This record gives sequence, C-alpha cells and structure tokens, in this order.
Amino acid sequence: MMGFSQETHDRAREIIARYPADRSRSALLPLLHLVQSEDGYVSPAGVEFCAEQLGINKAQVSAVATFYTMYKRRPTGDWLVSVCTNTMCDVLGGQRVYDALSEHLGVGHEETTADGTVTLEHAECLAACDYGPVMTVNYDFFDKVDPDIALGVVEELRAGGRPTPTRGARLCTLKEMSLQLAGFSDTREGAVADGPAGDATLRGLRLAQQHGIAVAGFDPNTPISGDAPEPAASRPAPAATGSTAPDVKAPQAKSPEIRAAETRAPDAKTPVPDAPGTTVPADRTEPDSDAEAAEAAGTAANPPASDAKPAGDSPQPQREALRDARSEEGTA
Repeated sequence: MMGFSQETHDRAREIIARYPADRSRSALLPLLHLVQSEDGYVSPAGVEFCAEQLGINKAQVSAVATFYTMYKRRPTGDWLVSVCTNTMCDVLGGQRVYDALSEHLGVGHEETTADGTVTLEHAECLAACDYGPVMTVNYDFFDKVDPDIALGVVEELRAGGRPTPTRGARLCTLKEMSLQLAGFSDTREGAVADGPAGDATLRGLRLAQQHGIAVAGFDPNTPISGDAPEPAASRPAPAATGSTAPDVKAPQAKSPEIRAAETRAPDAKTPVPDAPGTTVPADRTEPDSDAEAAEAAGTAANPPASDAKPAGDSPQPQREALRDARSEEGTA
C-alpha cells in the first residue's frame, strides 16, 4: 500500500512477527501506534494500512482506534498538552490552568494551534492526585502547576525548547512517543537520562526504610534477571482419610451456563458461589435472599426510566436462564 515509508512497512512486519501466526491480530495496538508515528495521528490511510497488514477489515481497526484516547483521529501537534480537570485537580486549580492555556493558545479541547505545534485537551484523570494539579506533555508529567507555570511550558515548547518534566524521561514529540509505544527504542542521546521519582511516589519506601520494614525473607541483592528458578516439586497426593462422604463434582465440571448463572444469582445459603457442593436454587416466586427482596422493593419504588426500563434489573431473567441451563445439562 502506498502512503507509508518502506521503513514503516518493515517495522510493521517486525511487529507482526512478535506474535504467533494464528494470533497476528494481537499486533493491532502497536501497529496503530506505528502509523501514528508517521502521520501524527491514525489517519484513514493508517486504518487501511493496519487492516491490510493483518487481513481484517477497516471497521474492525476503527473499532479499536476509536476506543483508546491515545490514538488520535485528527491531525495532532508535536506537543499534546493534557490538563487534568477531574475532581482532585479541579479543586486544586486544574480548571484554571486549562482555561488559561485555552485562552492563551486560542484553542479548545482537542484543537491544535495555528502553527501546528500544540494540541490542547482536558483529561478526566491523569492518575497523579498526589501531585495535583497536573499537566502532561505527550504523557510526561508536570506536577503542581499553576497558570503561569503552564503558560511558561507551552511557550518554551512553541519556541523549540524541550522543558524538563517533573518526573519521567525527557520530552519527545508525539511521533517519537508513538514509535516507542509501537515497541521501538528511543535512539535519541540521553533519551532516558532524566526523570527522578516524585516525593509522594517514594513516601512508602522511605517510611519502610525509616522503620526497618521489609518483606520477610527478601534479599535486596537478588538479581532482577537471570536463570529461571527450578520448578517446585509436585506435592504428594493427600493420604486417604477414610471418610465415607460422597465425592462432590468440582465446579469446573459444571457447564459454563450453570456456573455463570450461579455467579449472577447464588443461592442465599451458598457462602461462596460455585463452591463444590453448591446447590442451585429452584425456580421460585418468592425472593431468593434478603438482598433480592431489597432490590425488588427498590425497583418497585422507582418509576421507569426514560427508556421505559425499570430502575433495577429484575432477577426473573436470571432464574429463567438458570432453569434452562439446568434443563439442557440434564438432557445432555
């Protein structure tokens, strides 16, 4: 297929070769990052490229590409600036940071500046509440920012600089980042030289060191890599107990339908769903448990939603599914 470089074609074959021949579709995620590393987003041509490489249709590729927010479906700048506006960061000033950037750059959510350098987005959560309010540039963190700090970062980016993140390696462009996510190393000199861990991240470790807490039997000198340990010896079979109790079918011997039904609507007397010896409730008109009675009362007390569905799920379809599954198992 025309439109992508020969190097991208070669890398696509390398990615696909990482997976078993009958599992090549697993290569779709890194392939999407690969086409984004060349186009700057997952373009229609990129969707077609992935489909042809894997022998699937474009709808299947698009279904995945539209699910994950890291795959951009429109041209994106070199620097994707994300500001967390979720509850914690919002309380600490995240929305003010986003508003200041939006006004300064003249763009809104998922829009790119006229010079094509910066794309702005608000993020629901960047998983760094200890450092809020947080902003990321191509998913590298700038912690405890305020409007002035954020504006300084984007202006340095637009001037051609690469400001140092609070945590993580030194910044790379969206295309460089996408190539790494496709599974190829960053060849820039000193690409991973920066990035100390944050104080909040290390707090637990420091408390453990301060109080002399360690995992029992842990040797800190154990190498991370090396030969795999010898497999543990198989345990001997337990000695006969002389019990006359009848054997009970293991839960794995049940049909998937029975096990699924028991998990959804277990008998009130069953402490653990799917335990050996579990009895399946017969089809009854009265509630199976106090919980079901409470659920039924709540459903009755709530008017139907706008789509005419009740506010709670009725247990009746579960009972019917369970009865049908038992019937099929009995006639098998």
